[in-house]
Amino acid sequence: MPAYVTLPQVTLPAHKVTTDAILDDIRTHHPDHPRLEVIARAIGNSGVKTRHFTRPLSSPTVNGTAGVLERTTTAFEDSLNMATDAAFKALAHAGLTPDQVDVIITSHATGWAVPNLDVRLIDRLGLRPTVRRIPMTTLACAGGVQSLIRAADQVTARPADRVLIVVTETLSTSYNHADTSVPSMIYKALFADSAAAAVVTADPLQPGLRIDDTLEYWLPESLDRYRGRLDETGMHFDSDRRAPAAASHAMPAVLQWLGDRILDWVAIHPGGPSIIHGVAEAVGLDDLDAHHSYASLAENGNLGGASILDVLARTHTTPPAHGAEGLLIAFGPGFTTAALCGTWQA
Repeated sequence: MPAYVTLPQVTLPAHKVTTDAILDDIRTHHPDHPRLEVIARAIGNSGVKTRHFTRPLSSPTVNGTAGVLERTTTAFEDSLNMATDAAFKALAHAGLTPDQVDVIITSHATGWAVPNLDVRLIDRLGLRPTVRRIPMTTLACAGGVQSLIRAADQVTARPADRVLIVVTETLSTSYNHADTSVPSMIYKALFADSAAAAVVTADPLQPGLRIDDTLEYWLPESLDRYRGRLDETGMHFDSDRRAPAAASHAMPAVLQWLGDRILDWVAIHPGGPSIIHGVAEAVGLDDLDAHHSYASLAENGNLGGASILDVLARTHTTPPAHGAEGLLIAFGPGFTTAALCGTWQA
Protein backbone atom coordinates (compact mmCIF):
# COMPACT_ATOMS: atom_id res chain seq x y z
CA MET A 1 0.00 0.00 0.00
CA PRO A 2 1.42 3.45 -0.86
CA ALA A 3 2.02 6.09 1.80
CA TYR A 4 1.56 9.82 1.35
CA VAL A 5 3.77 12.52 2.90
CA THR A 6 2.64 16.04 3.73
CA LEU A 7 4.81 19.08 3.09
CA PRO A 8 7.64 18.87 5.67
CA GLN A 9 7.90 21.74 8.12
CA VAL A 10 11.44 22.82 8.98
CA THR A 11 12.54 24.76 12.07
CA LEU A 12 15.86 26.59 11.99
CA PRO A 13 17.33 28.07 15.19
CA ALA A 14 18.06 31.75 15.70
CA HIS A 15 21.82 32.06 15.28
CA LYS A 16 22.86 32.35 11.63
CA VAL A 17 26.58 31.75 11.17
CA THR A 18 28.50 32.48 7.97
CA THR A 19 31.30 30.37 6.59
CA ASP A 20 33.61 33.37 6.91
CA ALA A 21 32.88 33.45 10.64
CA ILE A 22 33.70 29.75 10.91
CA LEU A 23 37.00 30.25 9.08
CA ASP A 24 37.91 33.20 11.32
CA ASP A 25 37.15 31.11 14.40
CA ILE A 26 39.28 28.21 13.20
CA ARG A 27 42.19 30.51 12.38
CA THR A 28 41.90 32.13 15.82
CA HIS A 29 41.95 28.81 17.68
CA HIS A 30 44.43 26.98 15.44
CA PRO A 31 46.82 29.61 14.05
CA ASP A 32 49.72 27.14 13.88
CA HIS A 33 47.88 24.18 12.39
CA PRO A 34 50.24 22.72 9.75
CA ARG A 35 47.41 22.22 7.24
CA LEU A 36 45.48 25.40 7.93
CA GLU A 37 45.38 26.57 4.32
CA VAL A 38 44.34 23.12 3.08
CA ILE A 39 41.49 23.22 5.60
CA ALA A 40 40.52 26.74 4.51
CA ARG A 41 40.35 25.70 0.85
CA ALA A 42 38.29 22.61 1.67
CA ILE A 43 35.83 24.66 3.71
CA GLY A 44 35.62 27.19 0.89
CA ASN A 45 34.69 24.35 -1.46
CA SER A 46 32.20 22.73 0.94
CA GLY A 47 29.23 24.36 -0.73
CA VAL A 48 28.01 25.89 2.55
CA LYS A 49 27.58 29.66 2.81
CA THR A 50 25.49 29.90 5.98
CA ARG A 51 24.12 27.63 8.67
CA HIS A 52 22.07 28.02 11.86
CA PHE A 53 23.13 27.11 15.40
CA THR A 54 20.94 26.96 18.50
CA ARG A 55 23.62 28.86 20.44
CA PRO A 56 26.03 31.61 19.36
CA LEU A 57 29.31 30.51 17.82
CA SER A 58 31.09 31.94 20.86
CA SER A 59 29.08 29.93 23.39
CA PRO A 60 30.76 27.35 25.69
CA THR A 61 28.90 24.45 24.08
CA VAL A 62 30.05 25.37 20.56
CA ASN A 63 33.60 26.70 20.40
CA GLY A 64 34.15 26.91 24.16
CA THR A 65 35.39 24.42 26.70
CA ALA A 66 32.10 23.01 28.02
CA GLY A 67 32.43 19.35 28.94
CA VAL A 68 30.40 16.37 27.85
CA LEU A 69 27.63 16.80 30.45
CA GLU A 70 26.88 20.43 29.57
CA ARG A 71 27.18 19.81 25.84
CA THR A 72 24.97 16.73 25.89
CA THR A 73 22.29 18.30 28.08
CA THR A 74 22.21 21.47 26.01
CA ALA A 75 22.06 19.55 22.74
CA PHE A 76 19.08 17.51 23.85
CA GLU A 77 17.17 20.49 25.26
CA ASP A 78 17.72 22.47 22.08
CA SER A 79 16.78 19.51 19.89
CA LEU A 80 13.58 18.98 21.87
CA ASN A 81 12.60 22.65 21.55
CA MET A 82 13.14 22.65 17.78
CA ALA A 83 11.34 19.31 17.42
CA THR A 84 8.33 20.61 19.33
CA ASP A 85 8.06 23.63 17.06
CA ALA A 86 8.43 21.62 13.85
CA ALA A 87 5.89 19.02 15.00
CA PHE A 88 3.23 21.58 15.89
CA LYS A 89 3.71 23.24 12.49
CA ALA A 90 3.49 19.89 10.67
CA LEU A 91 0.24 18.97 12.40
CA ALA A 92 -1.29 22.38 11.71
CA HIS A 93 -0.28 22.23 8.04
CA ALA A 94 -1.78 18.75 7.73
CA GLY A 95 -5.02 19.93 9.33
CA LEU A 96 -4.66 17.57 12.27
CA THR A 97 -4.90 18.03 16.01
CA PRO A 98 -2.50 16.25 18.39
CA ASP A 99 -5.15 13.79 19.54
CA GLN A 100 -5.50 12.53 15.94
CA VAL A 101 -1.91 11.20 15.83
CA ASP A 102 -1.72 7.40 16.11
CA VAL A 103 2.06 6.91 15.80
CA ILE A 104 5.07 9.10 16.44
CA ILE A 105 8.45 8.27 14.88
CA THR A 106 11.47 10.22 16.10
CA SER A 107 15.10 10.35 15.01
CA HIS A 108 18.04 12.15 16.55
CA ALA A 109 21.68 11.36 17.34
CA THR A 110 22.74 14.42 19.36
CA GLY A 111 22.08 14.77 23.07
CA TRP A 112 21.08 12.03 25.49
CA ALA A 113 18.05 11.65 27.74
CA VAL A 114 15.88 8.97 29.32
CA PRO A 115 12.95 9.26 28.76
CA ASN A 116 13.86 10.21 25.22
CA LEU A 117 12.54 12.44 22.47
CA ASP A 118 9.47 10.31 21.66
CA VAL A 119 8.05 10.39 25.20
CA ARG A 120 9.00 14.05 25.72
CA LEU A 121 7.11 14.98 22.54
CA ILE A 122 4.01 13.06 23.64
CA ASP A 123 4.02 15.31 26.70
CA ARG A 124 4.94 18.53 24.88
CA LEU A 125 2.48 18.07 22.00
CA GLY A 126 -0.39 16.64 24.04
CA LEU A 127 -0.57 13.39 22.07
CA ARG A 128 -2.80 10.57 23.31
CA PRO A 129 -1.18 8.40 26.02
CA THR A 130 -1.88 5.37 23.80
CA VAL A 131 0.05 6.71 20.80
CA ARG A 132 2.48 4.16 19.36
CA ARG A 133 6.16 5.11 19.49
CA ILE A 134 9.09 4.27 17.22
CA PRO A 135 12.17 6.07 18.63
CA MET A 136 15.45 5.98 16.68
CA THR A 137 18.58 7.56 18.13
CA THR A 138 21.69 6.60 16.13
CA LEU A 139 20.73 7.01 12.47
CA ALA A 140 22.14 10.54 12.11
CA CYS A 141 22.06 11.70 8.46
CA ALA A 142 19.98 8.73 7.31
CA GLY A 143 17.29 9.45 9.91
CA GLY A 144 14.93 11.44 7.70
CA VAL A 145 14.55 8.83 4.98
CA GLN A 146 14.61 6.01 7.54
CA SER A 147 11.72 7.67 9.41
CA LEU A 148 9.73 7.86 6.18
CA ILE A 149 10.44 4.17 5.54
CA ARG A 150 9.18 3.18 8.99
CA ALA A 151 6.12 5.39 8.53
CA ALA A 152 5.35 3.72 5.20
CA ASP A 153 5.64 0.32 6.87
CA GLN A 154 3.27 1.47 9.61
CA VAL A 155 0.48 2.70 7.32
CA THR A 156 0.84 -0.43 5.20
CA ALA A 157 0.19 -2.55 8.28
CA ARG A 158 -2.46 -0.22 9.72
CA PRO A 159 -3.98 1.92 6.94
CA ALA A 160 -6.06 4.05 9.29
CA ASP A 161 -3.00 5.31 11.20
CA ARG A 162 -1.81 8.89 11.03
CA VAL A 163 1.95 8.91 11.56
CA LEU A 164 3.92 11.94 12.74
CA ILE A 165 7.64 11.85 11.98
CA VAL A 166 9.98 14.26 13.76
CA VAL A 167 13.71 14.49 13.04
CA THR A 168 16.02 16.85 14.92
CA GLU A 169 19.75 17.40 15.46
CA THR A 170 21.91 19.89 17.32
CA LEU A 171 25.06 19.09 15.40
CA SER A 172 26.78 22.25 16.64
CA THR A 173 27.52 20.20 19.78
CA SER A 174 30.22 18.42 17.73
CA TYR A 175 31.91 21.75 16.90
CA ASN A 176 34.87 21.10 19.16
CA HIS A 177 38.33 22.61 19.07
CA ALA A 178 39.72 19.45 20.67
CA ASP A 179 39.30 17.96 17.17
CA THR A 180 42.11 19.00 14.86
CA SER A 181 42.10 16.45 12.03
CA VAL A 182 41.35 17.81 8.56
CA PRO A 183 37.97 16.02 8.34
CA SER A 184 36.98 17.31 11.78
CA MET A 185 37.84 20.85 10.76
CA ILE A 186 35.67 20.53 7.65
CA TYR A 187 32.76 19.18 9.72
CA LYS A 188 32.92 22.39 11.77
CA ALA A 189 31.79 24.24 8.64
CA LEU A 190 29.46 21.56 7.32
CA PHE A 191 27.20 20.65 10.25
CA ALA A 192 24.24 22.68 11.53
CA ASP A 193 21.14 22.50 13.73
CA SER A 194 17.45 22.08 12.88
CA ALA A 195 14.29 20.01 13.19
CA ALA A 196 11.79 18.86 10.58
CA ALA A 197 8.45 17.09 10.77
CA ALA A 198 5.78 15.71 8.46
CA VAL A 199 2.69 13.51 8.54
CA VAL A 200 2.40 10.20 6.67
CA THR A 201 -0.94 8.58 5.90
CA ALA A 202 -2.38 5.87 3.65
CA ASP A 203 -4.62 8.44 1.93
CA PRO A 204 -3.37 11.77 0.59
CA LEU A 205 -4.05 14.81 2.75
CA GLN A 206 -2.51 17.23 0.24
CA PRO A 207 -0.31 17.27 -2.88
CA GLY A 208 3.17 15.83 -2.55
CA LEU A 209 5.14 12.62 -2.34
CA ARG A 210 3.64 9.15 -2.52
CA ILE A 211 6.05 6.48 -1.27
CA ASP A 212 5.98 3.42 -3.52
CA ASP A 213 9.07 1.38 -2.60
CA THR A 214 11.92 1.52 -0.07
CA LEU A 215 15.50 0.30 0.39
CA GLU A 216 17.72 -0.15 3.43
CA TYR A 217 21.33 -1.12 2.76
CA TRP A 218 24.48 -1.52 4.82
CA LEU A 219 27.80 -1.34 2.98
CA PRO A 220 29.84 -4.37 4.11
CA GLU A 221 33.11 -3.72 5.97
CA SER A 222 32.31 -0.05 6.42
CA LEU A 223 31.90 0.42 10.18
CA ASP A 224 34.76 2.92 10.49
CA ARG A 225 34.01 5.15 7.51
CA TYR A 226 31.79 7.48 9.56
CA ARG A 227 31.25 7.09 13.29
CA GLY A 228 30.45 8.96 16.48
CA ARG A 229 32.73 9.14 19.49
CA LEU A 230 32.12 10.36 23.03
CA ASP A 231 34.76 11.50 25.52
CA GLU A 232 35.08 13.96 28.38
CA THR A 233 35.15 16.94 25.99
CA GLY A 234 31.89 16.04 24.23
CA MET A 235 30.52 14.26 21.18
CA HIS A 236 32.73 13.94 18.12
CA PHE A 237 32.16 12.80 14.55
CA ASP A 238 35.03 10.90 12.95
CA SER A 239 35.70 9.46 9.51
CA ASP A 240 38.56 7.65 7.81
CA ARG A 241 40.21 8.23 4.45
CA ARG A 242 37.77 5.88 2.70
CA ALA A 243 34.77 7.94 3.78
CA PRO A 244 34.50 10.26 0.75
CA ALA A 245 34.00 7.27 -1.55
CA ALA A 246 31.45 5.47 0.63
CA ALA A 247 28.37 6.84 -1.15
CA SER A 248 29.68 5.81 -4.54
CA HIS A 249 30.46 2.34 -3.18
CA ALA A 250 26.83 2.00 -2.04
CA MET A 251 25.33 3.09 -5.37
CA PRO A 252 25.59 -0.30 -7.17
CA ALA A 253 23.15 -1.75 -4.63
CA VAL A 254 20.86 1.26 -5.10
CA LEU A 255 20.97 0.92 -8.89
CA GLN A 256 20.20 -2.78 -8.68
CA TRP A 257 17.15 -1.98 -6.54
CA LEU A 258 16.03 0.78 -8.92
CA GLY A 259 16.15 -1.62 -11.86
CA ASP A 260 14.74 -0.11 -15.03
CA ARG A 261 12.96 2.79 -13.32
CA ILE A 262 13.43 6.11 -15.10
CA LEU A 263 13.64 8.93 -12.58
CA ASP A 264 12.28 12.41 -13.24
CA TRP A 265 13.47 14.08 -10.04
CA VAL A 266 15.70 13.43 -7.06
CA ALA A 267 16.17 14.59 -3.45
CA ILE A 268 19.69 13.77 -2.24
CA HIS A 269 20.97 14.20 1.30
CA PRO A 270 23.28 17.26 1.10
CA GLY A 271 26.32 15.70 2.73
CA GLY A 272 28.57 17.65 0.39
CA PRO A 273 28.79 18.68 -3.28
CA SER A 274 30.57 15.49 -4.34
CA ILE A 275 27.87 13.31 -2.78
CA ILE A 276 25.09 15.26 -4.48
CA HIS A 277 26.81 15.26 -7.86
CA GLY A 278 27.85 11.60 -7.70
CA VAL A 279 24.40 10.30 -6.77
CA ALA A 280 22.60 12.43 -9.37
CA GLU A 281 24.98 11.28 -12.09
CA ALA A 282 24.68 7.63 -11.04
CA VAL A 283 20.88 7.67 -11.42
CA GLY A 284 20.96 9.42 -14.79
CA LEU A 285 20.23 12.97 -13.64
CA ASP A 286 22.38 16.09 -13.35
CA ASP A 287 23.18 18.99 -11.04
CA LEU A 288 20.16 20.97 -12.25
CA ASP A 289 17.89 18.09 -11.24
CA ALA A 290 19.56 18.16 -7.81
CA HIS A 291 19.41 21.93 -7.37
CA HIS A 292 17.26 21.75 -4.23
CA SER A 293 19.93 19.63 -2.52
CA TYR A 294 22.63 22.13 -3.46
CA ALA A 295 20.46 25.03 -2.23
CA SER A 296 19.79 23.32 1.09
CA LEU A 297 23.51 22.72 1.55
CA ALA A 298 24.42 26.31 0.69
CA GLU A 299 21.83 27.96 2.92
CA ASN A 300 21.56 25.53 5.84
CA GLY A 301 24.60 23.22 5.76
CA ASN A 302 24.24 19.55 6.61
CA LEU A 303 21.27 19.26 8.98
CA GLY A 304 21.74 15.56 9.62
CA GLY A 305 18.55 13.53 9.30
CA ALA A 306 16.42 16.65 8.83
CA SER A 307 18.30 17.60 5.64
CA ILE A 308 16.31 15.34 3.33
CA LEU A 309 13.05 16.75 4.68
CA ASP A 310 14.35 20.25 3.98
CA VAL A 311 15.16 19.17 0.41
CA LEU A 312 11.70 17.60 0.05
CA ALA A 313 10.08 20.81 1.33
CA ARG A 314 12.03 22.78 -1.28
CA THR A 315 10.83 20.37 -3.95
CA HIS A 316 7.29 21.54 -3.19
CA THR A 317 8.27 25.05 -4.35
CA THR A 318 8.88 23.77 -7.91
CA PRO A 319 6.88 20.55 -7.85
CA PRO A 320 7.42 17.79 -10.40
CA ALA A 321 4.61 16.95 -12.77
CA HIS A 322 1.81 14.73 -11.53
CA GLY A 323 2.95 11.12 -11.77
CA ALA A 324 6.67 11.98 -12.02
CA GLU A 325 8.81 9.31 -10.37
CA GLY A 326 11.58 10.37 -8.03
CA LEU A 327 14.16 9.19 -5.52
CA LEU A 328 14.90 10.24 -1.93
CA ILE A 329 18.24 8.99 -0.65
CA ALA A 330 20.42 9.60 2.40
CA PHE A 331 23.51 8.05 3.93
CA GLY A 332 24.40 7.50 7.57
CA PRO A 333 27.22 6.29 9.79
CA GLY A 334 27.92 2.65 9.56
CA PHE A 335 27.91 3.04 6.42
CA THR A 336 24.17 2.86 5.79
CA THR A 337 21.91 3.91 2.94
CA ALA A 338 18.20 4.67 3.22
CA ALA A 339 16.29 5.28 0.00
CA LEU A 340 12.76 5.38 -1.30
CA CYS A 341 11.13 5.67 -4.68
CA GLY A 342 8.03 7.79 -4.93
CA THR A 343 5.56 9.37 -7.30
CA TRP A 344 4.56 13.03 -7.16
CA GLN A 345 0.86 13.55 -6.60
CA ALA A 346 -0.53 16.90 -7.73
